[in-house]
Amino acid sequence: MNEADSEDCVLADRALAGQQSAYGALMRRHRDAVYRIVRGHVGDGDEALDITQETFVAAFAALARYDGARPFRVWIARIALNKCRDWARRRAVRRFFAFARPIDEVLDIADNGATPEEALHSQRELARINAAIASLPSNLKDVLLLRTIEQMSQAEAAMVLGITEKAVETRLYRARAKLMEILRD
Repeated sequence: MNEADSEDCVLADRALAGQQSAYGALMRRHRDAVYRIVRGHVGDGDEALDITQETFVAAFAALARYDGARPFRVWIARIALNKCRDWARRRAVRRFFAFARPIDEVLDIADNGATPEEALHSQRELARINAAIASLPSNLKDVLLLRTIEQMSQAEAAMVLGITEKAVETRLYRARAKLMEILRD
């Protein structure tokens, strides 16, 4: 267990003992990673904020079941993916299939030195890539986000998803191939 994992375990124990600031520290340590996973999964920044919040509420409610022998980031990533799946089911029921994101969401990502035409092209490409990732099947999208965006090891991604490392490798290969196919069209 590395130092960060040990610190997470101590913070989780303190939070269980009623120290609110300890859970706040856990949230600050992992919120950006959880948000990136969720945002990549749902493709919408506002929805991602809501689901990230739901993830931490659910994690707090389940904190007594956290196994300190496993990294907290793996545990919280699994909860986040489950919340994403819940969101997808609710969305399907409501027949809400909007993958497009407003261009103004990515304005701050563009290089200030770029021309307006270059910036617009860059924003459209980023939106296209994010929509392509969001359109991937869940089993491929999860692996892609964990391995490439969150830079988890193959073993960590396998733990989060409850599959073998070989399955992670296979799904990552398929996700990349499918993404290239979608973006080529």
